[in-house]
Amino acid sequence: MTKYVSDIFEILRRGQFISSNHLDDKIQLLYRILEEEKEFEELSAYFAKINYQLEEGNGYFYFSRKEPTTDLDRKLNRAFEWIDILDFCKSFDSNFDVGYRFTPAEIATALKNNIDLKTKLETMKRLGKSRQNYDERIRKIIDKLERDNFVALEQEISETYKVLDSFHYLKELIQIINIPENTEDENTP
Repeated sequence: MTKYVSDIFEILRRGQFISSNHLDDKIQLLYRILEEEKEFEELSAYFAKINYQLEEGNGYFYFSRKEPTTDLDRKLNRAFEWIDILDFCKSFDSNFDVGYRFTPAEIATALKNNIDLKTKLETMKRLGKSRQNYDERIRKIIDKLERDNFVALEQEISETYKVLDSFHYLKELIQIINIPENTEDENTP
């Protein structure tokens, strides 16, 4: 088994991702290790013993756990928060996806010209007090995306961020939500 078990565990246990296109060389190394079938199988068995399920997504790895249903409210609130953030990002630019590059300044500029985007930012909960200015709210969104390894700072001087492969996880979260079309009562003639 790899000598990087503790590094992998420390990243994944915090709910973060190990993405193939991360800008950090160490994260890329960990991804390549996990990508090897034998290593993946050994690490999956190892982490399963401590109640963590090693999962593979489209260009990323993460942990899942079976948790009691009492945590359902917490999970739903977190999912709603990510849905709001994804909606905001896609409203900023419909091309916001894996590999996309952006700066906070570009988002701030878009806010001036897009009332829908501004409304989404104003109504998003958990971004702090409404007394915060737009730049502070944008910063909170980007910090959250970066902290959870969905984006990474690519260029410090221009403050350019890159969307990582783990962003697929957020898109998949939305895609598994099944809302049936409104249908008329089947019993009516």
